[in-house]
Amino acid sequence: MNFLSPFKSILAVLVIISCFFLTCDKEYHSVGVDLLTETSLKTSSFRAPVYSYQKKLNYFQTDGLPLGQLGRIQIPGFGVSKASITSQLMYSGLPVFGNYTQGAEDTIDNSTLIDENEKVTAVYLDIPFFNNRDDADQDGVIDSFDIDPQDPESDSDGDGLSDLDETKLNLNPLSDDSDDDGILDGIDQDSSNYDYENNIYEIDSIFGNRGANFNLEVYELTYFLSPLDPLQNFERNKKYYSDTDFFEQGFVGAKLCDTLYSLNFEELSFNFKEDDPETEDTDERNKIQSRLSPRIRVPLDINFFQTKILDNEGADPLSSYDNFIRFFKGIVIRANNFSDDLYMLLDINNANIQIEYDYNFNNLNGTLDNISDDVVEINSKTFTLNFNGVRFNTLKHENIRSEIHKEVQFGQNNVASKKTYLNGNGYFSTIKLFDKQNSQNELLNELRKNKWLVSEANLFLYVDQDHYVSSDIDIIERLYLFNYSNGSPVIDFTLDNSVNNNLKNRDKFIYGGFLEYDDLNRPYRYKFRITNHVNRLIRKDSTNYTIAIAPANGISSIGYKRAQTSDLEFINYPSISILSPLGVVLHGSDGEEIDSSKTELEIFYTEY
Repeated sequence: MNFLSPFKSILAVLVIISCFFLTCDKEYHSVGVDLLTETSLKTSSFRAPVYSYQKKLNYFQTDGLPLGQLGRIQIPGFGVSKASITSQLMYSGLPVFGNYTQGAEDTIDNSTLIDENEKVTAVYLDIPFFNNRDDADQDGVIDSFDIDPQDPESDSDGDGLSDLDETKLNLNPLSDDSDDDGILDGIDQDSSNYDYENNIYEIDSIFGNRGANFNLEVYELTYFLSPLDPLQNFERNKKYYSDTDFFEQGFVGAKLCDTLYSLNFEELSFNFKEDDPETEDTDERNKIQSRLSPRIRVPLDINFFQTKILDNEGADPLSSYDNFIRFFKGIVIRANNFSDDLYMLLDINNANIQIEYDYNFNNLNGTLDNISDDVVEINSKTFTLNFNGVRFNTLKHENIRSEIHKEVQFGQNNVASKKTYLNGNGYFSTIKLFDKQNSQNELLNELRKNKWLVSEANLFLYVDQDHYVSSDIDIIERLYLFNYSNGSPVIDFTLDNSVNNNLKNRDKFIYGGFLEYDDLNRPYRYKFRITNHVNRLIRKDSTNYTIAIAPANGISSIGYKRAQTSDLEFINYPSISILSPLGVVLHGSDGEEIDSSKTELEIFYTEY
């Protein structure tokens, strides 16, 4: 007999009755319903304190940069910046002048070989400008001069013919009378007197008065620029810094050029030097043989290059590149006595020295064994020295405002800045979000307890408009943020893959950093979206590292150069921040009083 059976029946009844009453409980709610009510989520904003600290570089590495800086300019709010260029020179292959090596010329048992007697006829220093030939609608008119860069049927010169039609007809789409005969192109389509192959360029990266003149000086360098560092056992590249001035130290020899110069932005064209006797109806000396983009082009001392280069054909100085850079150590390029401010960023990668020379050529007239009909002729060639090897900029500052020195001293003592000075020649700033430098992150730790989900965080840097009463003043168009301790960019920069194909230096436009203008067209502020950085600080306890702010002359390639700060710290400083002399004066922030004229961080967040 099973004595548990009555108890099992009673237990089953009790369970059924309990379930019945539970299902009738009016206070019962389904799991998750509260999460969907209007009062469960709250969206709001918070203006966080920001502390800024003025910084300055004592010097920074300027070798290996993609451009050369040359000139003088007064930067509003700062002082005067000056730049010069020092560079080694390099040739390709084994130098052979004329048609034969010097050893072949000296061969006494070959009567067909003569002394070529190479003589330098001209030497030119060529340094191209950066230029723009972008033509979005492919109508033959570059965008900067096209009345409508997106429409090939636009008529930029208003002569009744579209830009595209004029280009096809070899007319000038930027002149209503291409051949200057007084009859508009819409009626007269004769282009015989117009050089339709002539190119028009937009010249980039020239600051100040483009019409200013100055003394352009070129000197022989007498200091050997070692590519390897002897202090590193010649195992690493040697670094050359912005404060290195071999001219001032006296390491210069012959003066190769000292001429009053003004810039020419026209395309350079060169005619044939000789007439072709086989074309009786055409004189080739009136025809263009070659063209060059706009550039600095100045003649150099002929006698120096005759003695230094051509007369050493076959000798030890030209037997190897290593011997050559010890024999001819390089040049120094300086600019002085400006009639007005003028500062140039030059295409130093494509700079060179062209040595033009004549030489004797023995024309055998096809009879190798008969010397009676041999004729000695004069031929011409060009030998090129490129600006490869070691090269660097020397950068100097003069008449720097006393207010900047005070802010730098405050920054060294961890005193927050009232003003922030940013300049491509070594002035930058650091900021600390939420808490003061060297603090224990008290405010940030309190915010982390809130469990905020940051939907957007924007850092605003406001321009001190007292220095920019006119919109014509050159000013930094974009800024850059990086980790002061190691040089790496903030995470929002890395994650932003947005691209703008229409404008230069406008990629990563979500991250931002662009200069904005107010309703009066005055420089107003810079805005960075650093949502991911702030979210990681608040949600994931990431390190609240010190952020550095510096100019950004392009962001397509972020490299770093070694630099020493006024605190005697060595840091990795962005190359893009030392590629332009321009500056900007911003309002700083001590974090104590938050208002719309100071550096501020605005956070939009959601919380339960």
